[in-house]
Amino acid sequence: MADLSGFTLYSSGLKGAEAEFGRQAERWGLNCVTYTFEGHLMEWQNNVKVLSEDELKLGDVSMEIVAKRMGRFFGNGEKIRRVLQSIFHLVNSGHDVFAVGHILADDTVKGGTGWGVELAKFFNRPLFVFDQEQKAWFAWRDGHWCAEKPQIKAATFTGLGTRYLTPEGQTAVEDLFRRSFGEPGV
Repeated sequence: MADLSGFTLYSSGLKGAEAEFGRQAERWGLNCVTYTFEGHLMEWQNNVKVLSEDELKLGDVSMEIVAKRMGRFFGNGEKIRRVLQSIFHLVNSGHDVFAVGHILADDTVKGGTGWGVELAKFFNRPLFVFDQEQKAWFAWRDGHWCAEKPQIKAATFTGLGTRYLTPEGQTAVEDLFRRSFGEPGV
């Protein structure tokens, strides 16, 4: 297997898709940076970077802007604000963005994952979502979703997604790594 130590995954280690991205990155020998904040519960804890209050503020955004961009209201609680602030760091750190969730009829993605997807669109990042209901990968191209099986090409990439990872979602993440890097090392 080739040396993949030049690749770095950025994730939050949250239960579900983000922990799965971390497990697969470790399996293939990639670097991982796991962003978190005080009080954030993680399933996956590898190379943890606790974001300070000042760092979190860099990702601050008005909840009205989030609501307008997403077409739904997330609330004004401190925990959701910190989650959205930390998602900014995930998307800002990785070049390619991979997410697992559900694409809604308005082209947003369900839940907090949707904010990461919207930031990736806004930052004009290569963006791919595995829709667990459609059981297929989609790429954001020219303002719409196109069916496409992605590969990890950039040295830095972000893995984010739902806490409710299905077996198909888990397989999709593993297959993404296999398609990108071949078989994992032993």
